[in-house]
Amino acid sequence: MCGRYTITIPLDELIILYLIEKATTANYKPSYNVAPMQYVPAVVAGNNGNRLGELRWGLVPSWSKDPKIGSKIINARAETLTEKPAFNRLLLSRRCIVPADGFYEWKQDSGTKQPYRIVLRDESVFSFAGLYDIWADEDGNKLATCTIITTEPNSLMADIHNRMPVILRKEDEAEWLARDNHDESTLLRLLRPYDADKMRAYPVSATVGNVRNNSEELIKSII
Repeated sequence: MCGRYTITIPLDELIILYLIEKATTANYKPSYNVAPMQYVPAVVAGNNGNRLGELRWGLVPSWSKDPKIGSKIINARAETLTEKPAFNRLLLSRRCIVPADGFYEWKQDSGTKQPYRIVLRDESVFSFAGLYDIWADEDGNKLATCTIITTEPNSLMADIHNRMPVILRKEDEAEWLARDNHDESTLLRLLRPYDADKMRAYPVSATVGNVRNNSEELIKSII
């Protein structure tokens, strides 16, 4: 699964990286401990280019009667997207990118859990493949939410956890976002494990487990 991540670069750099034409992220600030049910920066394709906005992490399907379900849908398995009512229509119509520069995973070791931060070797920003939806209450108040897609682990992640988030290759980002791409098989082919040789993992402090902690100390290696 993917339950915590980091996005630590300034807003202006995000705008440049994703060729943003319009940004509605007034509340954005770098975070060293992004957690479910928080509002996160996300990229979607607009009519005139990419748009950067905020989505709450934890998908609430538009047809849901209770928005609290979002806390249970922070991830979506790539292998079963087309089988799940919450995801199958979104794959063809509501795809997004969730920018990150690292994510955390906990490794079970002799009865304890050691958190690791996983990054690209060049420490650059990368793109989680995501889906989003818009829910409305009886009064028409809207809530925009998202989920991060996961897949089987690559050789690096297999030693830490049995799942990993889908990280899109740079050359696949535009295809994932394209509003006119309704080819299910093509989209599913993009949802594969990222190249392990381009990633690295290192142990970090257990204090990352507390969502109240959010400082640069969290991303420092403890060895």
